[in-house]
Amino acid sequence: MTHANLTLVHPAVFVLLGIPGLEAYHLWLSVPLCFMYVTAVLGNSVLIAVITTERRLHEPMYFFLSMLAATDILLSTTTVPKALAIFWFHAHAIAFEACVTQVFFVHTMFVGESAILLAMAFDRFVAICNPLHYATVLTWPVVGRIGLAIVTRSFCIIFPVIFLLKRLPFCGTNLIPHSYCEHIGVARLACADITVNIWYGFSVPIVMVLLDAILIAVSYSRILRAVFRLPSQDARHKALSTCGSHLCVILMFYGPSFFALLTHRFGRNVPRHIHILLANLYVVLPPMLNPLVYGVKTKQIREGVARRVFGIRVWCCASPLG
Repeated sequence: MTHANLTLVHPAVFVLLGIPGLEAYHLWLSVPLCFMYVTAVLGNSVLIAVITTERRLHEPMYFFLSMLAATDILLSTTTVPKALAIFWFHAHAIAFEACVTQVFFVHTMFVGESAILLAMAFDRFVAICNPLHYATVLTWPVVGRIGLAIVTRSFCIIFPVIFLLKRLPFCGTNLIPHSYCEHIGVARLACADITVNIWYGFSVPIVMVLLDAILIAVSYSRILRAVFRLPSQDARHKALSTCGSHLCVILMFYGPSFFALLTHRFGRNVPRHIHILLANLYVVLPPMLNPLVYGVKTKQIREGVARRVFGIRVWCCASPLG
């Protein structure tokens, strides 16, 4: 296999190195990675099936949750199978077009997941701060338009990245020190000015995700203020319990995202293999944990899984806490 390409346009293939510095441990690392990937796909698939088939889960919050589950499946499936192929079969080569496609889906799913979490925060805001108007504000046509806006925004933000990469000439090495293709990592291999790539790749998606995080924080500040104004402790506990799962998922998404961003910007002494290992965990660990969090904390989902997957009839009444 050639490890360099000296053409002046696009290389036929790139060579993904996996996790440089940990090559001796690739096989061992593949075991937990494969387990987490299978768990993520199965867990999110079950979640989507339960939400689709259970009538009492046909609510806006669960619609957004099914979008989140589908996004998690796409994110992990876009990256993990190729990483496992590298670890197991030394299949390091990836075609240029396939690499660009992987870049598009990885970044689109990232931006899309952030927007979905914002939509879920808006749902909780309306449910707790304006409960009497919930049914009139979040009608199904409105929910459908929000879902369409999420998909459209994610596509429009990341689509220019395809052209930013395709315009670049690659006349040097085609080695990518990673287990999957990401925008700036590919752009750095070009023998041309990549200022536009750096500006767009770092500023536009990050600014949009940061804006989502700020809006989520504002929503939850309003939610908490409304909750602590409730007269009884039982009412406060009930209101907070409806937000517990969502808050856990938010922390699992934004925590590693901003940690990775800060370490890339300021952690110059952090070894490269640590960055890449964290990047691999990021695309599979939250997708694995999200359905578990909602399954544990949401009674309706637990009962739906018991009926649909295990054939167990749940006779007890649903808890008001969910």
